[in-house]
Amino acid sequence: MTHVPERYARQTVLPVIGEDGQRRLLDSTVLLVGCGATGTVIANHLARAGVGRLRIVDRDFVEWNNLQRQLLFDETDVHEGLPKAKAAEARLRAVNGDIEIDGIVSDVHAANVEELIHGAHVVMDGTDNFETRYVLNDACVKHDKPWVYTGAVSTYGMMLLVRPGVTPCLRCIFPDPAPAGTSATCDTAGVLGPAVSVIASHSAAEAIKLLVGAEESLAGGLLNVDVWDLSWHLLKVRRTDDCPCCVQRRFPYLEVAAASHATSLCGRNAIQITVTRPAKLDLQALAQRLRPLGEVTLNAFLLKLKVDDYLITVFPDARAIVQGTTDETVARNLYARYVGL
Repeated sequence: MTHVPERYARQTVLPVIGEDGQRRLLDSTVLLVGCGATGTVIANHLARAGVGRLRIVDRDFVEWNNLQRQLLFDETDVHEGLPKAKAAEARLRAVNGDIEIDGIVSDVHAANVEELIHGAHVVMDGTDNFETRYVLNDACVKHDKPWVYTGAVSTYGMMLLVRPGVTPCLRCIFPDPAPAGTSATCDTAGVLGPAVSVIASHSAAEAIKLLVGAEESLAGGLLNVDVWDLSWHLLKVRRTDDCPCCVQRRFPYLEVAAASHATSLCGRNAIQITVTRPAKLDLQALAQRLRPLGEVTLNAFLLKLKVDDYLITVFPDARAIVQGTTDETVARNLYARYVGL
């Protein structure tokens, strides 16, 4: 039987958790996709609560504008250009050395999502875009994995626990992604740090309830919270009879594209280029080749090239983030010119 350490004493004294619930947490595996604003709050709560195995997957690195709301990071992470997954892993290891924490620097897409969710008891959404959420929804419904959708923008947040076969899935509520330019983003509407913390804390609580077996206490709907006008609404939603995902079991978001794809990053004036069949780049060799062409910085996790008005960040899996443009054609051309894959 799993031993319950003293560090969880204030949690195990709760009748709704107790030692049996704490053992369940210690025996659990959680996958967190995205470790930005909501993701850092979720990761922090779950690590401190004693989730035994926490896998954190994030594609990005820490920047100055993250520090206002992404609570696991500090200025040192910005100066060192650390990937968010690795910075979060290091911070959480210092918080709880008794659990397994694995920071994975990667984009999550159709080609790798099913492998990443394997073995997880619950999947947590810490992303900032609906493209990845629809991929997660397809994968989790297909493999019968519960997952928690979490979003925050401006002063409000939304949360939904999806339990395949029991609750509506994301596509029951939002059948298709909103047309480009029609949804508020952190770039266009801003985001208030406390709003992020409130909704992400609700999501972490849902995961804890699910993992300890307290199904009767789950929210059972779409939660909307606005911290500015102090509103709190739980919308009871039903499964859609003809939902293409959880009823018809069609999973178009798991179809792998043939070559590469470009994704506009929320609030970043940046485009991400992802290679579907990733390579294994030698960043040292690439740095030597690029130094005559621009300003190059390098660490163990990524390479940065500053050239003209662009900053190109290249990862070992051949993924790149091109800052300084929202034009996919420009980003692809820069990628081809300097990375060459």
